[in-house]
Amino acid sequence: MDRLVHTALNSIKNLADQRVASANNLANMNVPGYRRDLPNEGRAFYIDSPDSLTSRAMQLEKGPHTFSSEMGMASRTGEPMDIAIADEGYLFIKPQTGGDTALSRRGDMRIGPDGRLLNGAGDLMLDTGLQPITLPPSRAIVVDQSGTIWIEPLGGAPGEQVQVATLATVVVDDQTLEKGGDGQVRVTDGTVPAPNQGARVLQGVLEGANVNVTEELVASIDLQRTFEINLRMITTAQEVDEAGTRLMRMPES
Repeated sequence: MDRLVHTALNSIKNLADQRVASANNLANMNVPGYRRDLPNEGRAFYIDSPDSLTSRAMQLEKGPHTFSSEMGMASRTGEPMDIAIADEGYLFIKPQTGGDTALSRRGDMRIGPDGRLLNGAGDLMLDTGLQPITLPPSRAIVVDQSGTIWIEPLGGAPGEQVQVATLATVVVDDQTLEKGGDGQVRVTDGTVPAPNQGARVLQGVLEGANVNVTEELVASIDLQRTFEINLRMITTAQEVDEAGTRLMRMPES
């Protein structure tokens, strides 16, 4: 019976990890450019006992959760500070928490009090040299498809445009990306690829999270039912074990 109990407990542990990923997806469904976490299928791990003829198989995680690279729903806002990456590609950011440079699809930009360009999470937007972008006061801002930022300076002639910076972008082809412990996207070794300006930038458009709310809710219900089935297995194992003990008990006089 202990094999049945340990199998059920192992399943419950894996279900807990999946529920965390699902809950995280639902919590971030309104975050622009959020990438949906995918379940970690894990790997089989075999336990051999020296005094046993059989082995026990357990499922363990094989690494960090992967994420979906599908594009989220893009909506036209008309706001000059909203941008989105068309199709594949990422922007470069410096997280406001002080972590290493990372990749992001979040494009709800704003200008901080010191003139530095930030996204909605407060992360610094970086240029092609991976340095924070600082914008001078202006009447209008234009971002072209290459990520180049043009402004109409306050003291300039009407219609005059001045190039001030270029948003760093990259299309990743031959490297595997994952989310780190801080939730930021980087290469598996913790670095980021060099900018190649291969992404196409859209101004006045904002990409939403690629989370399918219906799918996540259905998965959450399915996980809850699976959890209940595993609890019933443990209870059944206890009942069978107690019944066997009663059969082997000496008859009472």
